[in-house]
Amino acid sequence: MSGTRISDICNYRLVDARLAAAGQPTAAQLAAAAHEGFEVIINLALHDDPRYSLRDEAGQVRSLGMEYVHIPVQFDAPSENDLLAFFAALEKHRDQKVLVHCMANMRVTAFLGLYQAIKQDKSDEEAFALMKTVWQPNAVWSSFIAAMLAKHRRAPG
Repeated sequence: MSGTRISDICNYRLVDARLAAAGQPTAAQLAAAAHEGFEVIINLALHDDPRYSLRDEAGQVRSLGMEYVHIPVQFDAPSENDLLAFFAALEKHRDQKVLVHCMANMRVTAFLGLYQAIKQDKSDEEAFALMKTVWQPNAVWSSFIAAMLAKHRRAPG
C-alpha cells in the first residue's frame, strides 16, 4: 500500500469509531478506506462532473470489497427525500464502518448535523459543530436546514 491515508481526503473528519465524513476521495484514498476497515461508502455528490467525481466510483468501491450507496444531492436544491434516504442509509448501516462523502464535505456535514439533531436529539450547537469546521451554509442550505428541523424535530416535552 502506498503512503496514502484516508485522512488525506479533502475535509476529512472522523465523527466516531464507525463514521467518517469527507470530500471526494481519490481511488487511492478509497483503497486506504478499505484498508482501514471501512465497509460502506455513501456518496452524496453527483456523478456528472469528472472534475468532482471518480469514473465508476461504484465499481471501484465494490472491487475493494465495500458496499456503495449513492444518494445524488443537488447542491443548489437539497430535498427532503434526499435527507430521508440518507437517514435510512445511516440506519441500515449503523453497525458497519461508514465513510460518507460528497465533493467538499458540505452536503455531508449538513446532513449529519440534521441526523444528529433529529434522530439523536442533540442540540443544534452540538449537532452542527462538525459542519462549522468545514463551512457556513449559504442561504439555500440555511433555509433547508431550518425547514427540516422545523418539520422533523420532536417537540420538547
